[in-house]
Amino acid sequence: MAEYDNTNRGTLFKNDKKTTDKHPDYKGSINVDGCEFWLSAWIKEGKSGKFMSLSVTTKESPQQAAPLRKAEPTKPTSVADLDDDLAF
Repeated sequence: MAEYDNTNRGTLFKNDKKTTDKHPDYKGSINVDGCEFWLSAWIKEGKSGKFMSLSVTTKESPQQAAPLRKAEPTKPTSVADLDDDLAF
């Protein structure tokens, strides 16, 4: 029998141990591109009705986790760096 592939999938379960409003209503885990994360969800009320607010944290300890960096947009440093191939 083939092994189940849970890549890019996750689950949430009702949090039966919730004691304060800061604790999530649902807890679970998710796999994104082979990396495991904890997933938390809170049910909230907005102008358009109920929705879920989500939080994702790595399952690795902070010392083991590779730092995630946001990609910096590259800026041209001179007029010569600009792309001249405009379709007119």
